[in-house]
Amino acid sequence: MNNKTEITIIGAGLAGLTAAIHLLKQGFSVTIIEKNSFPKHKVCGEFISNEIWDYWLTLGLNITSLQPTKIDKTLLSTTDGKSIESSLLLGGFGISRYKLDYYLYQKTLELGGNIIKANVNKVTFSNDIFTLRTEENRLYLSKIVLGSFGKRSNLDLKMHREFIQKKSPWLAVKAHYDLELPDDIVMLHNFDGGYCGVSKIENNKVNICYLVQYSSFKKYKDIIDFQKKVMMKNPHLNSVFKEGKMLFEKPLTISQISFEDKPKIENHMIMIGDAAGMIHPLCGNGMAIAVHSAKIASELATKYLHNKITRTQFENQYVATWNKTFKSRIQFGSILSKILLNNSLSKLVMKSLIFFPFLLPFIIKKTHGKPV
Repeated sequence: MNNKTEITIIGAGLAGLTAAIHLLKQGFSVTIIEKNSFPKHKVCGEFISNEIWDYWLTLGLNITSLQPTKIDKTLLSTTDGKSIESSLLLGGFGISRYKLDYYLYQKTLELGGNIIKANVNKVTFSNDIFTLRTEENRLYLSKIVLGSFGKRSNLDLKMHREFIQKKSPWLAVKAHYDLELPDDIVMLHNFDGGYCGVSKIENNKVNICYLVQYSSFKKYKDIIDFQKKVMMKNPHLNSVFKEGKMLFEKPLTISQISFEDKPKIENHMIMIGDAAGMIHPLCGNGMAIAVHSAKIASELATKYLHNKITRTQFENQYVATWNKTFKSRIQFGSILSKILLNNSLSKLVMKSLIFFPFLLPFIIKKTHGKPV
């Protein structure tokens, strides 16, 4: 059976759901195909820069109703605990993906979006129409397909995307904690082989999410052992893990996270969110970039479906706009990550920041965008 729609979105993460809401409000038919059920926890720093706040308001989204924690300061520490604090120029907010994604999912349904729980295993393009095939052998036809299937997907493998052919050294771990922590600060604590973000989300919970090189992690028997023997050498993290009570039965993990450059177009499919490219989590800007990429794709899709631009123009303009908006931020984040993962370099940078504190707001500005 063939199901026809104007736009099909593969993946219902931040980018996919935001794009769906944007396009539904423009009056288009939208189908989202998502393999998971809602609500669901995800490995994520759960801090969002305010740069996308006004854009969500224009879509009629009341994020305030979710009671996010307002954040306007950041603290950075080295492996030995030396730290520096700075204000965040735009500020941001803490909100769990469990609550935020479910809210966006419900809004998509309210607006008439068609959300199908299934796994897409093949996408073909012919005669200006996409054909999507699910594992259940159902076919879906669409004029536009947006790829919003996250950091890594089986579809990436089936599409032979270049980045997924390479092994990645990164492992990410996340859990929520009961922990006394100021509401208004996001902390980034370095440890040997990685860095850890700590910040408040809704309901007075604390999200702790860290990225570690697998070569460092594999020497230890499990996550708890690694935290005790490596992470807790940083005095700040020592306090966090000693005083905090984990609210999950066990931490969530995701491996093989790639920060390699990714094509923004795959066989005429427009990639958005993490499927298009990721900034290192230490920059605290990944969620905002995902939402902003959805806005760019949705605006161009609207022009295309109104016959104002051709498909070639649609694709070229998307790539050009994506690169202009995000590329330098992602590259700067990659350089910053390499510096902070080198103990001697990170200590040198920290000393420089202590003597020249104006440099930290400059670094923050280089990894964050302007209000959308």
